[in-house]
Parts: sequence; structure tokens; C-alpha cells
Amino acid sequence: MSYTVSQLLTQDITFQPLEIKGWVRGFRSNRFIALNDGSTINNIQCVVDFENTDDATLKRITTGAAVHIKGELVESQGKGQTVEIQVTSIEILGDSDPEEYPIQPKKHTLEFLRENAHLRTRTNTFSAIMRLRSTLSFAVHKYFNDNGFYYMHTPIITASDAEGAGETFRVSSLDAKNPPLDDHGNIDYKKDFFGKETNLTVSGQLEAETFAMSLGKVYTFGPTFRAENSNTSRHLSEFWMIEPEVAFMDLAGNMDLAEDFMKSVLSYILEHNREDLEFLEQRLLDEDKTKPQAERSEMSLIDKIKFVVDNNFKRVSYTEAIDILKNSKPNKKKKFKYIIEEWGADLQSEHERFLVEKHFKCPVILFDYPADIKAFYMRLNEDGKTVRAMDILFPGIGEMVGGSQREERLDVLKEKMKALDISEEELWWYLDLRKYGTAVHSGFGLGFERLVMFATGMGNIRDVIPYPRTPQNADF
Repeated sequence: MSYTVSQLLTQDITFQPLEIKGWVRGFRSNRFIALNDGSTINNIQCVVDFENTDDATLKRITTGAAVHIKGELVESQGKGQTVEIQVTSIEILGDSDPEEYPIQPKKHTLEFLRENAHLRTRTNTFSAIMRLRSTLSFAVHKYFNDNGFYYMHTPIITASDAEGAGETFRVSSLDAKNPPLDDHGNIDYKKDFFGKETNLTVSGQLEAETFAMSLGKVYTFGPTFRAENSNTSRHLSEFWMIEPEVAFMDLAGNMDLAEDFMKSVLSYILEHNREDLEFLEQRLLDEDKTKPQAERSEMSLIDKIKFVVDNNFKRVSYTEAIDILKNSKPNKKKKFKYIIEEWGADLQSEHERFLVEKHFKCPVILFDYPADIKAFYMRLNEDGKTVRAMDILFPGIGEMVGGSQREERLDVLKEKMKALDISEEELWWYLDLRKYGTAVHSGFGLGFERLVMFATGMGNIRDVIPYPRTPQNADF
């Protein structure tokens, strides 16, 4: 019978004939194979009878080789494992070149592994990351399904820019060298494939709102694209967004939903991916030992996740947060890189982390932000200067979730769009929602890769997505 490594290490099936297939992680003394098939962070030891195995086969058992092993699971006589496989036959599957295989059993830099992204999941670090990514993805869908949400696939090609940033990837079938021009010498997009200028989506939110106003509770979970020429450790040009939208829900309900959602998905990986988390936690502890004391993490990875799961999120208005930051020691002593001087400042990660890690010592939800630093679709408060926006702040990373109560009043929304020079003609369908059966509704957005960064402790967003798309990089 064929098994996975995970099954062999967790089920009571000793002294039974079996088959297993996987990749060689290491081979020592012409006798001991460390085998892994991706089902677990752990390898299983396979003991080869080298006296009855021909030399040609032994020479082909190299790191990276795929093998098909038959044998019997027995109690291990050595240290480090409880069971091992006594091999009766071994078949090398395909070719394997030990001289050229890049992922050798030694420490590789993350930069080197990004250059070999097609093979980096052969390492413990990246196999753990991608298993966690998979589990988190499942937990997202499970949460919304269990709570009565409908999954909506929003368009990837769109004519709208939900964020109003203008940093989009254009989609066109026109001849790049000789595009048709209109009477004013501009590119004539009426002759393009869709008859207008289109781009890859930056968010599914606006389309999700249309479905929320008929189905009640919906969510999107799909790829989004930003043509932001940024090479930081927190930016990707292609990433995945989770965006629920709920009719008849105000900002308070939105905060309740987001807090419950975050606690649920993180609790799920604590329960189902413990070995991967423990491995990544130890990796971070080892990494911390090489850093100066001031740069070391104050919480272990699992403690950081529990910090979110076990604490109630503190809800604080933007105005109160600004007062706290203005009067804080780091601000007064100019330890912040960005000094908080007045109301209206756009908070940076250092400010958000101070509020979470130093001041409140729990996750924080900031709400009622200045209208000038938030998107046009957020509901304007009665004071005329703040909007019903909310951001959730986590330890170690700062902002994790951004959301708002949406502006449901047609006249107010039109005024905001006019002030920001957003075309009513392009968003006529969005305005229609405010004409026909308008109601209070809310939602939030969560960059999935940012969540995976938090859950794995990785410091660079390029290491939590299979094939990162960044400026000047579209390999694989």
C-alpha cells in the first residue's frame, strides 16, 4: 500500500509492507536516505541494504532525486526518529544531476532561493510557508462559508480604479508600435478590444458592493495588480486580496466581523499547522541570535499569533491615537523617523506598532480617519472632516486590515467624486446603487500575502507568494 511521509509518522502501521515516493533530502554512508514528499516538515529515514543494492543505483541516490521505495516500517534503532523504513527495493525516477542541483543540504540565502523559486519549496522553510499559505487560504473560505457569505469572482479586467491611485496595468490589444490616434493625437481607445481604456483590477471592492446589495453578504478572494514602482520588502505588483462586503452593516459591525475573522483564521493554523509554525519559530529564534539586542523580536512567532487570537482588539479613534503619539516619548525625543506634529498626519508603520506593542499591548482598531487621507467611497461623518474608516493594527507589521462603512448617500458621494475629479460617467453603475434601494453597508480589504507574512514571520513579502511579481521581475 502507498503512503505519505505524514501518514507513516503519525499512524500505527509498523511492520507492514509499504510503498512511498518522494525526494531525497540527504543520503549518508551509502545507507541512510532522508526522504520528504511535501506532506510534512519532517523527513522519514529510509535504510538501504547497500550490500544488496548495485553500485549504479547507489550513485544515483543524490540530493534532489525522486525515488520510489518499497519496504517495511519498523521501529528505529537510531536517534532522532521513532520509526524508519527498511528498504527492500528502490527505483530512481527520472534524471538527477548532483553536480548541478542548486538546493544542496546547506544554508542558502533567501535571495538565492528567490532566484531558484521553482525549487525553493524543496527546502524546509519554503515548504512550511506554502503549507501555511494553503491552510490559511482554506481557513478564509471556511470562515465565510460557515458565516453565510457568498463567494464572488470579481473581474480581473476593469475600466475602474477603485483606489483612485492611477497606478494600474493597462490592458490593450492595440498595436504598441503604431496605435490608432484620435483627432487630438491621443491613442484612440474606442478602437481597442473593449472599446475603452481598461486595466488589471486593483480591487474587487466596487463590484462586490453591487452583489452585497442583492445577496446581503459576499466576499472576493482573488488576484489584484498595482503598477507601483516600489522595490520594498512589503510591496508586490501582483497579490491576492480578501474583500468581504455586507449590506445593512455599519462600522461597528464591520469591526466586529474583521476581528472575529482574523481570530478565526489564525486559530485554524495554530490547530492544523503546529509543526510548521514551530519550525518557522525556531528559524526566527536562530536568526535573532545574530542580531543586536535592540533589533530582536519581543515575542516568538507563536506567541505573536496568540497575542492576536487571545486579546480583545482595542478600538481607538484616529484623533485619540494622534494625541497619544504626539505625547509619546519616541515622538518627544524624536526617535520616530516620522515625527507626529499635527492632526491629519498619515500614520506610518512605526506609529502603528508603537500603539499595539508599547501603548495598548493588544491589537488595535483605529477608526474615524481624516477624509483627506482616505478613499472617496468611505462614508463622511457629521463633522465633515472624518470618514467612517477603520484600520486593524497588528504587532510586528502594523496595518493588517483596512475597511470602512461605505458612503450610501448619492448626493454626498457625487460631491466627493467631483472634488477628486472621479468620472460619474465611468462609475454610473456604482452610483445606481445609491439610487435604487440604498442602505448602510460596509466592508474591508486584507492583503493575503501580508497575512501570510504575519503567520510565518517572514520579513519580505516576496517569500510568501510562489512567484513574486515586482518591478523588473516577472521570472518563472
